[in-house]
Amino acid sequence: METHSKKMAEVKLFRTWSSVFALRIVWALKLKDVQYDTIFEDLSNKSPLLLQYNPVHKKVPVLVHNGKSVAESLVILEYIEETWKQNPLLSEDPHERAVARFWAKFGDEKVLPSIWEACNSEGKEQEEGIVKAKENLKYLEEELKGKKFFGGEHIGFADIALGWLAEYKNVFEEVASMKVIAEDEFPLLSEWKRTFADAPIIKENWPPRDKLVTRYQAFRETNLLNKAPK
Repeated sequence: METHSKKMAEVKLFRTWSSVFALRIVWALKLKDVQYDTIFEDLSNKSPLLLQYNPVHKKVPVLVHNGKSVAESLVILEYIEETWKQNPLLSEDPHERAVARFWAKFGDEKVLPSIWEACNSEGKEQEEGIVKAKENLKYLEEELKGKKFFGGEHIGFADIALGWLAEYKNVFEEVASMKVIAEDEFPLLSEWKRTFADAPIIKENWPPRDKLVTRYQAFRETNLLNKAPK
């Protein structure tokens, strides 16, 4: 268990070491300098506490603050933003806040599923998946015009939500021997990935790359096996 000294409020984060969704919460808490305890879960043998705190979905991440739980990563990010005002992740402007939430949701509903689908397929199906993924990524490329981050000059809500692209996308590409984000095709997104990944708090909290590759290779092999004709 990774333990941080407690200040004032008691905060616990239930996560797995590899979850892209839990990593968002780590980044947000670190950026806001919120002290917390980490409880690593084995999802093949879920703890009674996890089932107690997230009885609906029974998955991570779960944030527990003063004994009250919050589930679902984007909801947790909103809770963190509303609870700890320092180093804001969202603009004070209502429209800019709405735009950030839109891109965060777009990432979860369109970008991640399309890249994951391409990663877990082969041949023509993979080629079609890559085309679909690139169509989604083009919207992100367009959104970055004139910006350092999706939130402007500083890492914000949408950057944290899309931050998995800066490392997990590379892992997926390696595992599936594919290329989704090429620098000449997505120059702004490529630059954003580098800038985001190199930010100290982000860089310090990436899971080990070799372990991620091994884990997602196993996922891919299982998924391809399940797709094979019986």
